[in-house]
Amino acid sequence: MIPIKKGQDIDGMRESCRVVAEIREELRAFIEPGKSTRDVDEYAAALIRQRGGVSPFFGYRGTFPGHICISINEEVVHGIGGTRRIKYGDLVKIDVGIILNGWVGDTATTVAVGDVGPDCNRLIQATQDALAVGIRQAMPGNRVHDISAAIERVVHGRGYSVVREFVGHGVGRELHEPPHVPNGGVRAGTGSKLKPGMTLAIEPMVNMGRPEVRPLADGWTIVTADNRPSAHFEHTVLITTGEPEILTCLPVAAASSLKASS
Repeated sequence: MIPIKKGQDIDGMRESCRVVAEIREELRAFIEPGKSTRDVDEYAAALIRQRGGVSPFFGYRGTFPGHICISINEEVVHGIGGTRRIKYGDLVKIDVGIILNGWVGDTATTVAVGDVGPDCNRLIQATQDALAVGIRQAMPGNRVHDISAAIERVVHGRGYSVVREFVGHGVGRELHEPPHVPNGGVRAGTGSKLKPGMTLAIEPMVNMGRPEVRPLADGWTIVTADNRPSAHFEHTVLITTGEPEILTCLPVAAASSLKASS
């Protein structure tokens, strides 16, 4: 069963998602050359504590040691903060979550550190565009795989590939709830029917090269098999009776204020 949120449940999701979006933007401003991925993880942990929340990632499945996932260049997802230093020209992906008052907010972004070059800029833009097109399919009466097919269509149209082994998902009381939201490999018009009150974390992971990925020895970090760069963006979205509501998208005024204070 896919959980349906109503009333105060939706208010709780809106609040957790607003807060995690603020944290995402503060982390984006914090990332710079010379800082280690552990620095970023520790700063994220402090921000989550300041908001009165906890990380849904820390201790996930009993072993994940990070408060967020931080992945660089060929690392796709699930990177662990450590000694690796961020360099000028890196693509840094941060996947950030919070549990606040029992509700999970989940979001991710890709940060270009300085001039990453036209190829990586195009990859970032394609991933953002794929997410936007996928979200537009998150309408009542549509099917989950309408989102998936729309994402894949944009990605393939730009000459890139989607990661199929890792998917978006429902989110709410738990970090991972039904349904799975693939980024490709499925037919439009299939999958569960979308209904008002569903909350989905939609998150295309897009590779510059081939779609294959592999795990590193830490058992968590996933990298591209050809070691070419990957980009990742994620929003938590509420299915409404009309247009989808992007819960992790900050108003422009709020985002500008955070940038000014950082």
